[in-house]
Amino acid sequence: MTDDENRVAGLLLAAGGGRRLGGRPKALLPHRGRLLVEHAAEVLRAGGCASVHVVLGAGAEEVRARAALPDCVLVDNPDWEHGMGTSLRAGLDALAGTGARAALVLLVDQPGIGPQAVARVRRAYGSPRSLVSAAYDGVRGHPVLFGAGHWAGIAATATGDQGARAYLKEHAEAVELVECGDVAEAYDVDTEADLAHLE
Repeated sequence: MTDDENRVAGLLLAAGGGRRLGGRPKALLPHRGRLLVEHAAEVLRAGGCASVHVVLGAGAEEVRARAALPDCVLVDNPDWEHGMGTSLRAGLDALAGTGARAALVLLVDQPGIGPQAVARVRRAYGSPRSLVSAAYDGVRGHPVLFGAGHWAGIAATATGDQGARAYLKEHAEAVELVECGDVAEAYDVDTEADLAHLE
């Protein structure tokens, strides 16, 4: 792994309040004998991210108390109720000045995405101008990698639950798609019915 690849930081967005799950913070949902936030942080590490920042919001104090997140940097997003865009901004702000050349973003509520997909997207990093996205049958999904040269532009346009969608649409020609449909499933755990995906 090159020095630059070592500077691809994992950024886990885990602030969601689980509104459609009766207000259960998604980070605290159980999966495979541990909390979903623990599982997702380990996916980033196992996929090759040397450092992992975890953005917390709903239930942040309980997550800090219950979750085993060794060597992760925990970032509080007090504005989490205003949507995923605020968590993305908080995470990118926290990475500024760390020496990271890129942020590899994973959502806590997508447990069907494992280390293989993370590793594929990370390996596509080329420079701080890189924009890389996992694709599922050619359709853009998560995880996504944002070179540091894009962070300011993404932060300026990340609003509500759109996250970086507007920025990626505007720069579609620059986004490298990495097919991951053979190694991952990109479902979200949003509703009671979706809890069937958890083990």
